[in-house]
Order: sequence, then C-alpha cells, then structure tokens
Amino acid sequence: MASVPEVPEVGPRTPWTDPPAAGEAIEVAEGVLWMRLPLPMKLDHVNVYALDEGDSWTVVDTGMSSKKTRRIWEQLMAGPLAGKPVGRVVVTHHHPDHIGNAGWFQSEQGAELVTTRTAWLFARMLTLDVQEEWPEETLAYYRSAGMDPEIYAARRAERPFNFSDTVYPMPLGFTRVQQGDVFRMGGRDWDVHMGNGHAPEHATFWSRDDHLVLTGDQVLASISPNIGVYATEPEADPLAEWLEACERLSVLARPEHLALGGHKLPFTRLPRRMRQLIDNHHGALERLMEFLDTPRTAADCFPTLFKRNIGPAEYGLALVEAVAHVNHLFRTGKVSRVRRDDGAWVYQRL
Repeated sequence: MASVPEVPEVGPRTPWTDPPAAGEAIEVAEGVLWMRLPLPMKLDHVNVYALDEGDSWTVVDTGMSSKKTRRIWEQLMAGPLAGKPVGRVVVTHHHPDHIGNAGWFQSEQGAELVTTRTAWLFARMLTLDVQEEWPEETLAYYRSAGMDPEIYAARRAERPFNFSDTVYPMPLGFTRVQQGDVFRMGGRDWDVHMGNGHAPEHATFWSRDDHLVLTGDQVLASISPNIGVYATEPEADPLAEWLEACERLSVLARPEHLALGGHKLPFTRLPRRMRQLIDNHHGALERLMEFLDTPRTAADCFPTLFKRNIGPAEYGLALVEAVAHVNHLFRTGKVSRVRRDDGAWVYQRL
C-alpha cells in the first residue's frame, strides 16, 4: 500500500505484538475473534473479525476471493468458529480484500450480507464490468497522471485487472446500514458512522457497550489508508472527503477505545492516531506546495509525497494517491494545471 510517510512521534499502542497465525484466531474481547487472511501483494494480509451470536457468527469483512482464502475460511469455521454457521456478513467497504468472499458466504453458506448501499452498488457493478482490453478512459487517465512510459507500455500490453478476478459473484440482495443506525451484533449495540475518502460510504462501528471500534480501513495503526483517484471519477477530491470524515469521527474517539482495523494490529489511543494521520496529510500537502514551485505531473511528485523509492509493485497505488493530492490542491485553488502535449496534466503553485 503506497501512502504518505508516518509522522515520527509517539502513536497508538498495540496490545498484541503478533497477529493470529493462518487458520487461528485471537479473542480481542468477549465473543470477538480476530483472524487474518493472506493477500497477494506487498500489504500481504487483511484482518477479519467474527462476533459470537450464540448459535451463529457475524463475520466482519471477508478477504479477497480465491480458492486458497476459502480453504482458510473453511478451516476457521471448523476450528475457532467451532462449527457454528456464519449467519451474517458485514462488509465495511467495497474493496476486493474486504468484500471478495461476501458472495460466497451468501451463495454457499446462506449468510445475509450487510453493508452500505454505495459499497454494494460499487461492488455489484464492478463485478459485472469485465474488460478484456483496456478502456480508453483508463489509458487516458494514466497519461493524464504522467505515468512512466515503460510502465504504461507494459500495462497496455497486458489484460487489464478486473474486479471480478478477486471478487466472488455477488447475488442480488443485501441489507443496508447507513449513518446514524444502531446495529446489533455480538451482544452489543453499535453506532454506525460513515467514513469516506479511502472508499465512499465506508462503514465504521462504535460499540455502546464497551470500548470496541471497528474502523475498517478508515483508520489504521501503522500505515495510512490509501487515498486514490481512479478513472471512474478522475476529477474527484477523495482527500478532502477523508479529512472531513476523520475530523468528524475524531470527536467520537477516546484513548481507551480498542480500534479493530482492516490491516496491521488492533490499537488504543485512537484520538492520537487520528490526529497523526490528519496532520500527516496536511504536512504532505505543504511539502507538495513547495515542490510545485516548478511545474510537475502527479507522477513527478512521488519523491516528495512518499519519501522513499516506489517500485513496480507499489506504482499503481502511489500514482492514484499522488493524483488525489494534486487534485486537492487544484480543487482548493492552490495550484494551476495545464495539459501537456502528451496528455499529462502539469501542476504549478499559484
């Protein structure tokens, strides 16, 4: 996951030093299990959770669709989940590592899917939108971001990634959660509050009965969530949406909260962590403003934004995050942009 570098100060505390092993679980609170599933990328895991409903389980997030992941789920259901059925699947947002096996749980396990309307619509639409060749809109977006010519040529020569490659077919039907709902799971009442920016209408859950918060990818312990602009909405300003959501959610946060995120380790000191992340992006924008005294493309901004070498495995996520930052500066009137002859937008400080 390409993200802006961390603010070097004391941050959250993680009660666990090691995650659960494959096929195993750690009980993080009464009736709440933390498990991990593998991902085929540099960020090599996703956290999933199971909440005990007595005669069944509610599962929060599902991992990326693959036969390997489903075999691990079967091990988990036979082992830590004690053979009780998964009656309900709650998905925090539409990304494949979170919604990837939701359709399998619905179709093969008879589970109910609970998520936001935006998450379901995005996931359902994207699974049905299979492309064998690159859409011209996507190629134009890559050119507009100043993608490295060699990477552009290599991508264009390959079959494009399709959402359905890593998301199990999703049947019709889901149950909606929305801002302001009170949702019952795992013997607790949870206030539902929407995040944004990393994914639209990203659900977070705040327990009324103890100190648990299910943050999904809105807030993470030791990495910042990827905030990207994509060809589906090339003029978007997801960074503004993420900052607004985190400022709004930070009012709810307490130091004793145990935040259960989609990646890395669960953590406490949630208010401090949220302030770190917010300040981190404001700092990146300040660095970027100075860097854009000279005209640059989004791809030119990698060294200033990330302060480390970006390899091929991270390039795509880095590019969409760089576009998010220059889009924010453009949308807020801090930089100008002009179209270069090769199609790239070139940004300069006003």
